[in-house]
Amino acid sequence: MRPIAFLPVLLWVCALPLSGQVTPGDARFDEYLPRLENQSVGIVCNHTAVIPSPVGTPVHLVDTLIRSGVHVSAAFGPEHGFRGDLPDGAHAPDGIDPSTGVPVHSLYGTNKKPTAAQLADLDVVLFDVQDVGVRCYTFLSTLILVMEACAEQDIPLIVLDRPNPNGHLVDGPVLDTSAVRSFVGFLPIPLSHGMTLGELAAMANGEGWLGGGYSASPNPKLQCDLTVISCQNWTRQARWAAPIAPSPNLPSPQSVQLYPHLVLLEATTASVGRGTADPFTKVGFPGFAQGPLTFTPEPNSASRYPKHAGQSCGGFSVLRRLGSWQAQGTDNRLRMEVLSELLQAWMDTPAGDQSPFIDRPQFFDQLSGGPDLRRALEGQGDLQGLQNKWGMQRARFMEMRSGYLRYPTSP
Repeated sequence: MRPIAFLPVLLWVCALPLSGQVTPGDARFDEYLPRLENQSVGIVCNHTAVIPSPVGTPVHLVDTLIRSGVHVSAAFGPEHGFRGDLPDGAHAPDGIDPSTGVPVHSLYGTNKKPTAAQLADLDVVLFDVQDVGVRCYTFLSTLILVMEACAEQDIPLIVLDRPNPNGHLVDGPVLDTSAVRSFVGFLPIPLSHGMTLGELAAMANGEGWLGGGYSASPNPKLQCDLTVISCQNWTRQARWAAPIAPSPNLPSPQSVQLYPHLVLLEATTASVGRGTADPFTKVGFPGFAQGPLTFTPEPNSASRYPKHAGQSCGGFSVLRRLGSWQAQGTDNRLRMEVLSELLQAWMDTPAGDQSPFIDRPQFFDQLSGGPDLRRALEGQGDLQGLQNKWGMQRARFMEMRSGYLRYPTSP
């Protein structure tokens, strides 16, 4: 195996405009390339693992590493696939990356956790995926399962950290692991946690949250040999926008910012605009007569089976509210009134007498972290008291996470 070509890569990195510019962990080659020399490397990544270039087109990390002499033996693709081009929920197949010839193992198909056989010939694993800071966004669950697999096989894991575009937002119910633990909810953290994946990886290690798969009984003795390469020049209160859309149905910075406020609607009869050009910026359903906006979801490359496909939906734009929330400084709390407004609008329709607004209750509980919110919305609990409970949970979480934070709150 030829040695890693450090000098050309480091000279190129030195040319990057770092002053005041956010630099993701994967662009800090001098921090992790020496660890890869003469190693068989696996990498968990998708289309967001792109190295910024001072000139020309940005290059995917796998292509960059191979050109630098790194022996990339295998790649692992999360939801939406290794190249990030699969629609929501589509199982990704195993295969060979046509660009590099590297074998690609799907972590959103037959298995969601790397198997011992898939890791057998690897000396180290890299993780480089852009997250959006919401507990039910599946890249976090993939990270935890990769950590468990690496810990079980005694393989070091290097997380190349990236900013959280919703780092300012910490709110919502904490997942009750004794009630619901699934691929859309793994850790006992708030729905919107305000942390990076690197910080959460360290927290999962430190709090003994690894092991047990989807069960509620992790193995506190299981520890991953973890290294986190921090990003630079990012602060938690910055309204940072990811340069590449993290997934097909979050195509814009605004959709990423609205995602934590709207994601629970996925388990209701309401549409969040999947099957339109601008998902997660508007909401509605057929028969919502008072809505000032209409839209018709249709199958597209990002959403094969959108809710209410081919039907005209009345509703309203949440994008218009986002600027007001930001101006008022109230976008640092989950805006549950959107959920409440749609629930009331549904109850005012003829269909509201026949069908429940939360039409997938188990999925709603998995997304929200337990049955409490659903029961409150259905009139079986105190919503205000529940929000007060979230405030106490948030305070405990903020104290717990303080030892794992790597980035300042403000400049």
